[in-house]
Amino acid sequence: MNALKDIQHFYFIGIGGIGMSALAFYFHKSGKHVTGYDKTPSAVTNSLENAGIAVHFDDKEDVVDATYGPENTLVIYTPAVPKEFGELVRFRESGYTIKKRAEVLGMIANAHYSLAVAGTHGKTTTSSILGHLLAETGAPVTAFIGGITNNYNGNLIQKGNDVIVVEADEFDRSFLQLTPDIACITSMDADHLDIYGDAATLEDTFKEFGNLVSKEKLFVQNGLPVDGLTVGIEDDAMYSAQNVVVENGCYHFDFKHPDGVISQMQFNLPGRHNLSNAITALGMAMLYGSPTELLPKALWSFSGVNRRFTYRIKSEHKVLIDDYAHHPTEIAAVYQSVKEMYPEIPVLAVFQPHLFSRTQDFMEDFAVQLSQFDEVFLLDIYPARELPIEGVTSKVLLEKIKLEKKRLVTKEHLLENIKKASQKVIVMMGAGDIGVEILKVTEFFKNAY
Repeated sequence: MNALKDIQHFYFIGIGGIGMSALAFYFHKSGKHVTGYDKTPSAVTNSLENAGIAVHFDDKEDVVDATYGPENTLVIYTPAVPKEFGELVRFRESGYTIKKRAEVLGMIANAHYSLAVAGTHGKTTTSSILGHLLAETGAPVTAFIGGITNNYNGNLIQKGNDVIVVEADEFDRSFLQLTPDIACITSMDADHLDIYGDAATLEDTFKEFGNLVSKEKLFVQNGLPVDGLTVGIEDDAMYSAQNVVVENGCYHFDFKHPDGVISQMQFNLPGRHNLSNAITALGMAMLYGSPTELLPKALWSFSGVNRRFTYRIKSEHKVLIDDYAHHPTEIAAVYQSVKEMYPEIPVLAVFQPHLFSRTQDFMEDFAVQLSQFDEVFLLDIYPARELPIEGVTSKVLLEKIKLEKKRLVTKEHLLENIKKASQKVIVMMGAGDIGVEILKVTEFFKNAY
């Protein structure tokens, strides 16, 4: 098939996914004809439809517009869609060109000057900060974000097409298709072991990604076993936050870089992991060529990403925090953040495990991290693309959590249990459909106070 610029029709299977919808918006804004399927309506599909992109929710043979023929259409799908899914099978049997989302994203990035953000945690926040810094300092940037940015109320930052920011996804080794000009690795914790088999293989694959750029163009978290420009907090890293203090929920720090120091910078997201993400983004923006004098104001104005330590309620009576955390390391980061902000206040954690395989791989680690909270409500495992694994349940996980105050809660009874909870601070975490429940809890507390 011809290059992307020569294709007029783009059809998305799973168009409501956060990464898929960013591509759909991108092609739509480029003047292409875009449509697609998703399983259920959502806020994302609503925004697509409001933009003029047709979305349907029935897997039937007669719903695809006849103008979308094999000779003029690229079909894009997400790995979350089963291989035997009806539409995907029909497109395959009818001779359509079909590509994964990550492959198409790579085609866009590789045709431009690109900055790629890799890591098992921190990709979305780092990419969002980086895209924002570039946009605010005048770069002609398009950034594809794996979350909804608060500054742009969407998952696509578009101020031009000369430079591309992408999340380099390790899920199915798709980040190895990229040819970035500048890259980073924020973390390399074991994850996706259903794909990689073991942590060593995952680490080797990250190193392979790191070799896609020279070590003078690769930013790495200080301490990772990869050569590059090191990033850290109050340590000997080449790019680091120094003299860090917290005032009114905001980080104040000096930014040390190889050419000097930028004093008295401010960053509004809680959590030292987020501060590390900000240092990474600052370094990448500087290396790209962003005017140094404009970076402090740009960073200060960054207001975060939806479901990344998002305050749904923040009042004297109740604090409700929403986070996408679905890995033990991410739960640990949420705990560190909430205790830094509320050191003396008991915290209730509501967690929905994501994937049977991940729960099996990290059962002990999940238990350790959740045991730090004062009370835990545990929802059933969200299966996503997986079938159940014998002996892997939320009940088994609950038994390993070393707390007196812990319980299994169904989604149907979650709100009533939260209503009865005594804690002022509540953290709700997970990558499944817990986001729907968070909205219900938010609505209750908004009306209660």
